[in-house]
Amino acid sequence: MSDIMDIETYLLQYKKGNISHKELVKKLKEFPFEDLGHTKFDHHRAFRTGFPEVIFGKGKALQHLLQILDKLSKKESSILITKLDENFAKVIQEKYPSSVYNQISKTLMFYPDNFKQKKLKQKKGILIITAGTSDIAIAEEAAVVCELMQFHAEILYDVGVAGLHRILANKSKISSAKVIIVIAGMEGALASVVAGLVSCPVIAVPTSVGYGANFKGLAALLSMINSCAPGVTVVNIDNGFGAAVAAVKIMQLK
Repeated sequence: MSDIMDIETYLLQYKKGNISHKELVKKLKEFPFEDLGHTKFDHHRAFRTGFPEVIFGKGKALQHLLQILDKLSKKESSILITKLDENFAKVIQEKYPSSVYNQISKTLMFYPDNFKQKKLKQKKGILIITAGTSDIAIAEEAAVVCELMQFHAEILYDVGVAGLHRILANKSKISSAKVIIVIAGMEGALASVVAGLVSCPVIAVPTSVGYGANFKGLAALLSMINSCAPGVTVVNIDNGFGAAVAAVKIMQLK
């Protein structure tokens, strides 16, 4: 992903004479954030935190999303939208054909017309594990976010505790991972099992998958928080995005 240029880049361009004093002042005024009324888009986030702003699509009006993307289309950065309704995605793709929608993860990667993608080698080390097939959407969301930050995430699908031999058959793979994201609904027990087998950080993601007493993911969330395997980090229900951000930041420390 090509991030919006930071302050240092603006100053270097000015020093080289590539932009005028007037242009520099304009860019620096816009740099912290742009106020669209309904949205204050944070251009400074990548510079400040090392991770670009990602748009949470669920609950936003289509007209607001289109106004945000209209502003961004004039920039040189791609941007990711998560939890995006498929019907909204179709409208966005009609206007911006280069945008790519992932129907499984419900994510859309928006590419402005002037975007030039850098071909960088993706780093490895992140492993995503799902307890069941119904957890795949959240796993795919996490994988897309990892890819956004130039990390390749390998995924092990459907290896939950109902058939423990499935996870044990992949013991060498999970032992070689540097960070593991475990995604599970129902009772959420897989995170404890995995954390008891490895020495690397384990990030648990409860999903809203399950029958009535699962309480839309609350049962899995409580199980993961009360894990008997020490050191398990837990993010919110269905938050593949948050888990991926945590995994990437851990990897960046390495």
